[in-house]
Amino acid sequence: MFTGLVQALGELTVLDGAVRIHCVAGDIQTILQDLAIGDSIAVDGICLTATQCLGNGFLADVSPETLQRSTLGDLPPGARVNLESSLRAGGKVGGHFVTGHVDGVGWLISAEATEQSWLLKFGVPAGSLQRYLVEKGSIAVNGISLTIADCDRDGHWFTVAVIPHTYQETTLSRLQAGDRVNLEGDILGKYVERLLRHSGQATAQSDISLEFLTEHGYV
Repeated sequence: MFTGLVQALGELTVLDGAVRIHCVAGDIQTILQDLAIGDSIAVDGICLTATQCLGNGFLADVSPETLQRSTLGDLPPGARVNLESSLRAGGKVGGHFVTGHVDGVGWLISAEATEQSWLLKFGVPAGSLQRYLVEKGSIAVNGISLTIADCDRDGHWFTVAVIPHTYQETTLSRLQAGDRVNLEGDILGKYVERLLRHSGQATAQSDISLEFLTEHGYV
């Protein structure tokens, strides 16, 4: 379990059945100081398990399924990735609960600088996490906890307002229009959906909407 608050940046190299991460910026010691084999680390929002600890990074196994269902297989050697160590009991949850399980791979549509923030617009692949997109709700983009500023009713796109600190200290500042990103919906929304479906109050995914959740006291 993670919080979506990026602690450091790393440089990634995809190997045969594994990835190598070299920590290069941010709070590197938070990642490395007590890293042990078997620990979970979020790499661009993907939960990976450290299999070898290096002096300045780590190795993690990665399956063909993970490469196919995330952006890891797209990244060139040396690409920057967001890193976060797993949440510890009693630790601060400054973002939202992030599992590191990618729901879909979206893409950056546009990035616009405003007076106090950056407004980023992302496209969402059909049939992935449209039902979890709620205005003012949480979403993880490449492992970064963000708040949805706006989204269309059918969930084809959403926008987020990103403060300069987050923009500069994560890989968001490196994204270009068309670049793919890992997306994970809020796990609380998934539990609400499952509970409602099992209670007989909802019979299909299309029944879950902002209006439905508001009417039943969930929003």
